[in-house]
Amino acid sequence: MSKVRTRFAPSPTGRMHVGNLRTALYAYLIAKHEDGCFMLRIEDTDQERFVDGALEIIYRTLEKTGLVHDEGPDKDGGFGPYVQSERNASGLYLKYAKQLVEQGDAYYCFCDKERLDSLKTSVSEDGTNIVVYDKHCLSLSKEEVEANLAAGKPWVIRINMPTEGTTTFHDEIYGDISVPNAELDDMILIKSDGYPTYNFANVVDDHLMEITHVVRGNEYLSSAPKYNRLYEAFGWEVPVYVHCPLITDETHKKLSKRCGHSSYEDLIDQGFLTEAVVNYVALLGWSPADNREIFTLQELVEAFDYHHMSKSPAVFDQVKLKWMNGEYIKAMDFEEFYEMAEPVIREVITKDYDLKKIAGLVKTRIEIFPDIKEQIDFFEELPEYDTAMYTHKKMKTNAETSLEVLKEVLPLFEAQEDYSNEALFATLKSYVETKGCKNGYAMWPVRTAVSGKQSTPGGATEIMEILGKEESIRRIKTGIEKLS
Repeated sequence: MSKVRTRFAPSPTGRMHVGNLRTALYAYLIAKHEDGCFMLRIEDTDQERFVDGALEIIYRTLEKTGLVHDEGPDKDGGFGPYVQSERNASGLYLKYAKQLVEQGDAYYCFCDKERLDSLKTSVSEDGTNIVVYDKHCLSLSKEEVEANLAAGKPWVIRINMPTEGTTTFHDEIYGDISVPNAELDDMILIKSDGYPTYNFANVVDDHLMEITHVVRGNEYLSSAPKYNRLYEAFGWEVPVYVHCPLITDETHKKLSKRCGHSSYEDLIDQGFLTEAVVNYVALLGWSPADNREIFTLQELVEAFDYHHMSKSPAVFDQVKLKWMNGEYIKAMDFEEFYEMAEPVIREVITKDYDLKKIAGLVKTRIEIFPDIKEQIDFFEELPEYDTAMYTHKKMKTNAETSLEVLKEVLPLFEAQEDYSNEALFATLKSYVETKGCKNGYAMWPVRTAVSGKQSTPGGATEIMEILGKEESIRRIKTGIEKLS
């Protein structure tokens, strides 16, 4: 078998959608699993959709995610150019389209918009109108075609699809699929602006670049018979098709670009780690034999087998992604974690506290970095709180017992000079032993007083160490006033 060659062929139209990232990832994993070549090709034939800066987004996303391409616009492997507009400038696609015309497998079409609008339409499953071209221009003689061209009449080139029988193609995930030829439209190969259509350029480039495995979303399943028709007309070998399942949101609707978490950059902006996003995206349609969930990129390369991909739609579950992100945060080196956490902490904390100690408290308690803010805001300012928080059945505390504890520990903390967590804990531990109660009986009211929150990252003495003596005493006195 020839060396496995896959490609990621995005259009520069904006941020990279999660579905596009998954396509890139699967194409990368298929190639690398077989020690093959992963190529980047830019498909910019639809000039109207081109977005400035989108090309930089593609490069940046691939670099950040570790999906390093072996060939591409910046790495010529002998199959360039790797940008379709540059390939088109040499007349490459027109040359192949004219070859099909000469063979009788394609033809010039001169129909204007008014005539095309008058054609019969049908409605697809997603509600869009489908126009099936009626082969009107197929009957034009060679002389009529040449006269129209000489007169400068606008034209496109269409493929001549069979109208009888069926076309069958094989997909590695969905198996053999047969489509009645009567349903296949004579799709346009070369548009009136001289650019090739997405479908035609794909086939020509995949063949010339010796792509062995074509990875794409299952929305292109319906186009596969048209691709096969082109391969057959040229006498080219059909590549291995791997169509990825649909990605839906939690309501089982297609993940929309308008959704707040539909692109890679959306997720990074929301505080997710790149490694967690890549890991999670890999599981949107594929699962390993051992049901393992946490993978490095290299481990994915070793484990990935596209034959284990699913046909069923994959649900983008933000809860699951957050859990996975939290696992990655827990496993992070502390200094690396602090580098990412510090800017978030500084959005909340302006006082002169030890930010590293605050970061240490939250590291194992957050799922995404913005979670830090809500967990630490009490350090900046003691919030207004209800004294009902002092009541805790498990700790056997209530407002009355809490007031007693706070009054008794206040002088101990006022007399104490060492405000390290260890020294403060030892003081409370000694108090508990003298009083003959459980730890929580004293710890709960102290933690409530110094934080004013139901739950906190860290216990009472960890919080007091960061607040320092003066602020800790002030907050305990505030608690006594509230309970009195």
